[in-house]
Amino acid sequence: MQENYLYTFAKRIAGFVGVLFVLSLMIFILARVVPGDPARIALGPSATQEQVDTMRQSMGLDRPLMEQYVTYVWNALQGDLGRSLISGRPVTTEIAALLPATLELVLVTVIMMALIAIPLGVITARYRNTWIDNTGRLFSIVGVTMPSFLFAILLQLFAAYFLADWPIIGRIDHTLSAPTGPTGLLLVDSLVHGRFDVFADAFQRILFPALALAMSGIGQITRITRSAMIENQRRDHVLTLQSFGVPDRVIVFRYLLKLSSIAPLTIMGLEFASLIGNAFVVELVFSWGGFASYGLSAILQKDLNAVMGVVLLSGLFFIVANIVIDIILLMLDPRLRLKEAR
Repeated sequence: MQENYLYTFAKRIAGFVGVLFVLSLMIFILARVVPGDPARIALGPSATQEQVDTMRQSMGLDRPLMEQYVTYVWNALQGDLGRSLISGRPVTTEIAALLPATLELVLVTVIMMALIAIPLGVITARYRNTWIDNTGRLFSIVGVTMPSFLFAILLQLFAAYFLADWPIIGRIDHTLSAPTGPTGLLLVDSLVHGRFDVFADAFQRILFPALALAMSGIGQITRITRSAMIENQRRDHVLTLQSFGVPDRVIVFRYLLKLSSIAPLTIMGLEFASLIGNAFVVELVFSWGGFASYGLSAILQKDLNAVMGVVLLSGLFFIVANIVIDIILLMLDPRLRLKEAR
């Protein structure tokens, strides 16, 4: 059985690697066919044609396209994503400096989704067709339909009127010195170094942007959890437990919630992967300065090496998130384990 699991995961990882390969090929070709010469972008409009030709040769743009792609992939496997056409710095260095900010924001967002959406879905299912259920469903619809940037602006207005001393711009106060290492995540590093003043300030500042990002996911997960709970309540083993007089609290939290958490966990994993590259609007509103806003800036400035690096890393996060989701689902649902073992 263990060999079957290993074989299954090996196949999935191979499939994910193939997806990443296709993604890298597509983004490389698109970066080469879009209007604009990378050498000209790097040197600026005042550069002479001779300087541009020299730059193209140094960047390898005069070589055949397939040779350029093979060289790019080989360098990427070694952690070299090229140099930014705008700043001239290594793309890997720039991403490494900005990724922890977005990663921390998205991690807090996903935790917030789980802590709010799953209990809300359980409560609305438990009190189905009551005012509690109707209120929860209305809340979830608003969360799904309202864009995150609007939530971000509303939260800033709320803080301005009712929480005048609440910090809402940036990751940390300029008077505080952020601890260095080991993770780059302020909340974690501040605790590791015993900087509770930094932790308190960073925790306050991350709540509103994380809530703005989480609202859409909270709406989706609440509705999915509610539907799964209602559907699983009709299963034979649940009805049998009820007929034996097992308390509803035990049935809900020991049996129903485990069965009903499969779809919400899948959604949370996909939300985590997608928000890594799609959190730029909220980052801009709260002046967060992370990986997602870096990707948007690279697109607007036609910084092709940076764009390729951002897309590849976003695809890698999707792959890792899917692998983690598969592992968690196998742990939660014995039916999937039996299916994989066959």
